[in-house]
Amino acid sequence: MMASEQQTVVPDRDEHGAPVTTHEPAGWPWRRLRHHPWSVRHRGWLLPVLVAVLLVQMAVAMVTTAVRQTPTIDEPVYVGTAAVYLHEHSLRYNPEHPPLGKLVIAVGVALADPHVDTSFTGDQGRFGRHLLYESGNDPWRLMLWARLPVIALTLLFGLVVFGFARELAGARGAVAALALYAFSPDVIAHGSLATLDVPVTGFLLTSVWLLWRARRRPRLWLPLAGVALGAALATKMTALPAVPVLMLLAAVSAWRGRPPADRRAALLRAAAGAAVVALAAVAVVWAAYLVVDPRLRWTSAQHVPAVHGLREILVRLLPFPEAYRDGMRIQFGFENEPWQGFLFGRLYTGSLWYYLPAALLVKTPLGMLALWAAGAVALVTVRRLRAAVPYLLVPTAVLLAAAMQGSRDFGTRYALFVPVFLAVAAGCAAAVRWRWGPAVTGALVLFVAVSSLRTYPLYLPYSNEAFGGPAQTHLRLHDSNVDWGQDLGRLADRLRERYRGEPVWLVYKGSGVPSYYGIHARDPRAVPVREVHGLLVVSDSAVAKAKGRLAELIAGSRAIDEVGHSITVYRR
Repeated sequence: MMASEQQTVVPDRDEHGAPVTTHEPAGWPWRRLRHHPWSVRHRGWLLPVLVAVLLVQMAVAMVTTAVRQTPTIDEPVYVGTAAVYLHEHSLRYNPEHPPLGKLVIAVGVALADPHVDTSFTGDQGRFGRHLLYESGNDPWRLMLWARLPVIALTLLFGLVVFGFARELAGARGAVAALALYAFSPDVIAHGSLATLDVPVTGFLLTSVWLLWRARRRPRLWLPLAGVALGAALATKMTALPAVPVLMLLAAVSAWRGRPPADRRAALLRAAAGAAVVALAAVAVVWAAYLVVDPRLRWTSAQHVPAVHGLREILVRLLPFPEAYRDGMRIQFGFENEPWQGFLFGRLYTGSLWYYLPAALLVKTPLGMLALWAAGAVALVTVRRLRAAVPYLLVPTAVLLAAAMQGSRDFGTRYALFVPVFLAVAAGCAAAVRWRWGPAVTGALVLFVAVSSLRTYPLYLPYSNEAFGGPAQTHLRLHDSNVDWGQDLGRLADRLRERYRGEPVWLVYKGSGVPSYYGIHARDPRAVPVREVHGLLVVSDSAVAKAKGRLAELIAGSRAIDEVGHSITVYRR
């Protein structure tokens, strides 16, 4: 064997943390770098610095985005409900979502200390707008404070991504995974809002990571995994499809932690592990409701539809408070509504089973898609990583399959677990030992970073370069993929700067109040078409679904400007 082909033994770790050995050519550059004096001297602080840099840039991106965005459609409901939790200890608003995520938001609301009109009797949407715009509060300040706890949680979940990936793929894979998470446009967009999509996703990932760790120390990690699962269930009901998978993983982790000698003892240990996780999860859900109202008084402020058949059996079997079960009934009622969707220029009623995969294809950076695929292949083909497949790929697949059955094709936020879970999987691509692996992985991560930075600070309407970038997203998708009401403040600035004094006709999709921001406009749909002259300003989601009079108005107008890639300005 020639000297350039001699092999050296490189110590590594398997999924249990035990030493294993792999073989690499001795002349590979990263082997020389690993033992270079500078590398040995500085690698102790280099990794924390890289983690800090990634999280700091993510924090800056989220905070500066949050400062400029007006309330999105769902946020006033959550912020108003959080204020009711604090001041009235009542569960009457927003029962379709459990309280924990709104209790997180309530931390920021409490620090903002807004005036709350407890005599207001409107529904949850009106109460939220009343709190923001009609109670003497500053909506900019209140929304920023409400968003900050979610931003903080998003950053903490970044550490979970890093920790999970490090245990699977080492430091290099962990940095790659964290970079994908920290530069993900979807994660930044929704992590900067006072909503529930990032919290429920992060709690699920935390539970899965703790279940993975329970393979070594089940007595320590299984109860904590149950707490994290309970936090997910107490945040949003979309976590429910993951429960059977996580119960099975809990049983596997309990058995693997210390395999008993006989089969019966093994089954008992596995069942006990799953039971511990289930009991901890149920306890957390009950605790979330008890924190709001220790007496669990429950009267819904909205209609609770009746459900029948298997759905009603499922609701009745849940070991949760009645408010939770009624919230599920409301969610099932939503699923029966004829919602409109928009995909690749097609407006339709109902849902398309392939909507979420297609939307993810549009809204995911191209380098990230490549690394997801590489990571999945690595998990399946690399022997020491194969045990992680049920922990990363199976929950992702089950959650995506469940989300694809939903009737609301409103955005990739319903599949936010995909970029989060697959960021960890992508880090495993770094565990594949081939010559150009680090260079290719680094180049793809850099491609993702550049694509993400180019869209700053307009993360919500992001789409990748293959689909024309953020300016073209509204041609293919709508709602929270593009236009969720977030740019009303930017519209006000644009009208003052470029179109001062011109008559404005506005069709706005969102929860903001235009007049608060100085936008004095009329509804063009309320008058004959011939009377509409001047500026016609339309939210892009309304453009996508335009028909009748609005479609006629748009057809007779000329697009002259756009705001935030979510609002189009026409001239008539």
